Amino acid sequence: MFETNLIGFGLAVGSSAFIGSSFIIKKKGLQRAGASGARAVKMLRLILTAGIVTIEDFWRWGIEHEAVSLEHQDILSAKHRVVVVDYVREDMDICKNHSGGLACSLVMVIGEFANFVAYMYAPAVLVTPLGALSIIVSAILAHFLLREKLGKLGILGCVLCIVGSTIIVLHAPGEHDISSVDQIWELATQPTFLLYIASAVAVVLVLVLYCEPRYGQTNIMVYIGVCSIIGSVTVMSIKAVGIAIKLTLEGYSQLAHLQSWIFATVSASCIITQLIYLNKALDTFNTAVVSPIYYAMFTSLTIFASAIMFKDWAGEGASDIVSVLCGFITVLSGTMVLHGTREPEKLPSADYSALPQISWVVHSNGEIWKQKENDELHGEFVAIIHQDHFK
Repeated sequence: MFETNLIGFGLAVGSSAFIGSSFIIKKKGLQRAGASGARAVKMLRLILTAGIVTIEDFWRWGIEHEAVSLEHQDILSAKHRVVVVDYVREDMDICKNHSGGLACSLVMVIGEFANFVAYMYAPAVLVTPLGALSIIVSAILAHFLLREKLGKLGILGCVLCIVGSTIIVLHAPGEHDISSVDQIWELATQPTFLLYIASAVAVVLVLVLYCEPRYGQTNIMVYIGVCSIIGSVTVMSIKAVGIAIKLTLEGYSQLAHLQSWIFATVSASCIITQLIYLNKALDTFNTAVVSPIYYAMFTSLTIFASAIMFKDWAGEGASDIVSVLCGFITVLSGTMVLHGTREPEKLPSADYSALPQISWVVHSNGEIWKQKENDELHGEFVAIIHQDHFK
């Protein structure tokens, strides 16, 4: 029993190492293209906001560089158009080529696969909290590779995560012997777990149908609540699929069992829903706030669901249960400390020196006219938009 836990622990740690490394690979690629990418985005925003061109013009010029629209002939010369389009396209191409997206995705897939296999050998109460180790990996690698300073509080956060993870490993319950997917189905259809599933579905429906339209953009708990609740069901179904695959590889095929495909369908549906709402949370709120809250809710609900379905704590002493909970709280504290010490990312400043200097007079009636350097200002105007206005 301890041996299977050790295998699951090793896979979970390896998964965290790969996932943490994927963040660094992605950020390294973005840093290489950071100046060019930010300059391209700001330049495009300047062009569109100033009313010089429309987004349709931009994409048309991106295909045909020499095309000159007669509609804008009075405010933008053909030479200037080509400069702008070439400038923005070149910078966007640089950003795409150096983003490191392929390497990042490959490392991330390896990490997630290792995490999936870990659930075959160890209980969720052991594997799930160890996901916080990916934060340690990314923090340490960022210190050496990205030169992001890991201060004293950051080191304290890493130590807390390591200590908490060690406590969890030493006191985690063992994995129960399961001989078929039918046995997992019996665990999934017991009244207590069905009550948990019904409660989870009811809460998710309330959050999605009632709370999201009203409070989704202002209350962080709406999106995180959905992906955390769905995430706990995801882990249970993935664990069932993993055990079915493990038994099949050992010579006891579970492919003919309908329950195996039901678990696989539930897993796919839950993963898609979970990712959708996690991305909504990350797009709407600060990552430093989303990550620790999501980790706490997701891990807590997963441990709770696993305790109900797989009876993880059956036969365990009170001291082991309290020790695992204390270890989880310690890991959570370290996670919050690490996220709290992150420095805000600084966007590189844009450089418009390659573009001609232009000013635009915005009249009170909304019309935009080019302001020549030697012209005196008209008495009625709203603003002059210079090329560095949107820096």
